[in-house]
Amino acid sequence: MLTFGRLVTAPFIGYLIIKDQVPFALGLFVAAGVSDALDGYIARRYNMKSFLGSIIDPAADKALMTILTVSLAYKGLLPVPLAGLILGRDAGLVISAFYYRYISLPEPKTFARYWDFSITSAEVHPTQISKINTALQLALMGFSLTEPVFGIPGSTALVGLQWLVGGTTIWSGLSYVFSKDAVKILHKK
Repeated sequence: MLTFGRLVTAPFIGYLIIKDQVPFALGLFVAAGVSDALDGYIARRYNMKSFLGSIIDPAADKALMTILTVSLAYKGLLPVPLAGLILGRDAGLVISAFYYRYISLPEPKTFARYWDFSITSAEVHPTQISKINTALQLALMGFSLTEPVFGIPGSTALVGLQWLVGGTTIWSGLSYVFSKDAVKILHKK
């Protein structure tokens, strides 16, 4: 329920940003972050991991990050080239995921089997720089909301964080291309 709540909340946060209701968007963003942490704690503490949760949790996180990136760029709170870089990297990863799913799926390769996620065919292991990049992107989104509301962290620090996120986004994307351990095919021909 917590993950589903985050998934449903993401469009409202984007709407609030676009409608210049940044303080309310910031409040919902903080609530989404708390629910994500609580959800993760409950799953680990009570061993409540599920297949559905393993799909919906990252989808909720990615939906929130994508909506924040687009809406913040639309309102001029995030540079458009940086937003394009973030979204472009994510689009490349999604396209790669579809490709790896196809090439790793054991025969027969049918449409129904392609979408049957009980048939595991590949594992993706996030690279260390990708984890760092995700944390920095999350910080950037949060600070892009706190800057117009509280003036924190200040425009110079925010610009520095934007450049840092741009660099780690490029590095993260390249790490998936050049890392031998990022994707593991489970079924060999």
